[in-house]
Amino acid sequence: MAEYHLTAPLKDEDVMQLHIGDTVYLSGPCFTCRSKLQRYIFDEKHTLPFTPADGSVLIHNGPIVVKRDTGWELMSFMPTSSIRFEKWGAASIKEWNLKLVCGKTTMGEQTAKAMQEMHCVHVSPRSVSPLLWIDSIEIEGVDLFEEMGSIEAPWHFKLNELGPFVVDMDCYGNNLFDEIDKEVRENKKKVYNTLGIPEDFRYTRLYGNENTCEP
Repeated sequence: MAEYHLTAPLKDEDVMQLHIGDTVYLSGPCFTCRSKLQRYIFDEKHTLPFTPADGSVLIHNGPIVVKRDTGWELMSFMPTSSIRFEKWGAASIKEWNLKLVCGKTTMGEQTAKAMQEMHCVHVSPRSVSPLLWIDSIEIEGVDLFEEMGSIEAPWHFKLNELGPFVVDMDCYGNNLFDEIDKEVRENKKKVYNTLGIPEDFRYTRLYGNENTCEP
């Protein structure tokens, strides 16, 4: 697996060199979003108060930020689970000119199709580092703060070698977690066969199956 240090805004060639399992560090501008912003824009049909640059980076994140006399101070940062936003995934990629989406876990089929069409990837953090990463992030501004509050408002960050992230969805339709799940299922089947455990085994009687053990 390869390692890449990318600077936003990204180009097609930046994204097309990435494959699942690669490691990525991010620099340059990005913005954040969670459910409230996507519902506000895509469901309620409001206008985004800024224009994302072509090749933008989006992070699914609700940062912990406090207001100081000298300005905003980032206290904690950690991407949140992207699969929760699958409803708006394809639309956000197409309408916000995204080349990279960052969040924990992965996303679904419609987002994957949009990533193939628009040359976009999804990356996940390789670690849980909410305090270690804040030194790599500079706050440049925030929109809709009064309307949405600190957690849900779109923040504008400048990144400096933020990472490491792993590419879990590339622009060729590959999904790292699907591959891992497939390997786990195959290994589980082999182990069950070796131990003489039926494939429909369940761990408790809550499932109403005779092939269970006591809780």
